[in-house]
Amino acid sequence: MSEKLVFLTGHLAEDRLRETVDDLALAHADGHWRVINIGIKVAALMTEKIIKNRLKEPLAADRVIVPGRSRMDLESLSAHYGIPFQRGPDEVIDLPAFFGRGGKPPDLSQHDLKIFAEIIEAPMLTVDQIVARARVHAAAGADIIDIGCQPDTPFPHLEDTVRALASEGFKVSVDSGDFDELRRGAQAGADFVLSLDETTLDVIAGTSAVPVLVPKPHGDLPSLIRAIDKAEEMGLTYMADPILDPINFGFTTSLERYAELRRQRPDAPMLMGTGNLTELTDVDSQGLTALLVGICSELAITNVLVVQVSPHTRRTVQEHDASRRLMYRAHKDQSLPKGYDAGLLSLHELRPFPYTPGEIEELAKSLRDRNFRIEASADGVHIFNRDGHHVAIDPFELFPKLNVKDDGAHAFYLGYELAKAEIAWQLGKRYVQDQPLRWGVAADAKAEDLTHHAPEGATLASKKQKPVSEAGNNSEETLDAADRRGDRDDAEPGR
Repeated sequence: MSEKLVFLTGHLAEDRLRETVDDLALAHADGHWRVINIGIKVAALMTEKIIKNRLKEPLAADRVIVPGRSRMDLESLSAHYGIPFQRGPDEVIDLPAFFGRGGKPPDLSQHDLKIFAEIIEAPMLTVDQIVARARVHAAAGADIIDIGCQPDTPFPHLEDTVRALASEGFKVSVDSGDFDELRRGAQAGADFVLSLDETTLDVIAGTSAVPVLVPKPHGDLPSLIRAIDKAEEMGLTYMADPILDPINFGFTTSLERYAELRRQRPDAPMLMGTGNLTELTDVDSQGLTALLVGICSELAITNVLVVQVSPHTRRTVQEHDASRRLMYRAHKDQSLPKGYDAGLLSLHELRPFPYTPGEIEELAKSLRDRNFRIEASADGVHIFNRDGHHVAIDPFELFPKLNVKDDGAHAFYLGYELAKAEIAWQLGKRYVQDQPLRWGVAADAKAEDLTHHAPEGATLASKKQKPVSEAGNNSEETLDAADRRGDRDDAEPGR
């Protein structure tokens, strides 16, 4: 049976939403959709109270889609109307991508790649410091905490470290070129040891540690095959790592080793260490990480060892976590890793400017109030209200036209917003007034309450503390914030 959809919107977006939904030709809905103008000017400012006051039952729908920027309790609305309410994309321009995945955001909750996160300077840290670092890595997405040992550096608290991590519930690996340290780690209860070869498998004798096998000498794939055969003869669980080499030092040949090992041993569990590329290449690491995880997806490599030493790889665990979810979803969908929004487009966006200059011009002409709106579009930064519409690529060119030189708080607010808009325009990012720029997995997103609009900012609060004679009854900033908060829940439709 066809799904019946209802889209809620406001006056400004109604026509554009109708055109966009009509162009979608929603095959699964056979045209069974309606756009309902809830009776407010800005769709994002609708609230739960407004909807309950104005949207009459029954709806005769299977699902109601509300604007992505609206803030309301969707569970409460779903219970009230007896049908699911769902948050759509922030912008109408993003609806095609939204419905391109079955009318709902893609499921990026699954993956099939385990992340070993190495604490490379473990011998120089205390046990408590190592445990604290492990918690950070785990929160970022790590599955196994790798204790990195250092050449010619005593590690007397290795056993205590393994046991402390295990007691906290972490899976633990020990990574060393010293076979005595690997033996100590295995005997202390480490789950994995890195790395052994065909001549050193006795290191884990009497323990349950899983060895990661490597070639000896380096690059000698036949020796790794022999190590695999020996481990299987001994009844050992193992992982095989042909070793990824840096660019200009055998990178392409090392990739060929991974592919050849998969051809010769289709079912062998494999691990890839990505640090020789991410750490030793001075480029933003997100793209490199996604590429390597894509190779892992194609070759059914189900484990990666990651390391963070260089400041430019400070988010490497998060990048590997996002990449594994993206590649898993695309592989399951038999699709390109595109259109899933996994947070790996940090600097540039696919659709940075939701409105054309012409559409912004039409919006500016429709305004009847003094509240400044700011948008970034292909031609620069726009700021407009009923009194004028100005465009520039340098915000300093705009300031003399805004008439806020005697209103410090408002000038501060507009300067902050215009700087954000300038950055968004320069990089080709999405700008949204009153919201932080989004950097994907490159930075933690500010926690956001999707049930309520943001409270007034510090500059508005400071205004309210001033006498009326100083702040003025109709401070521009007060008007701006009130309009954006949309707190008139009891207003009549159309006002």
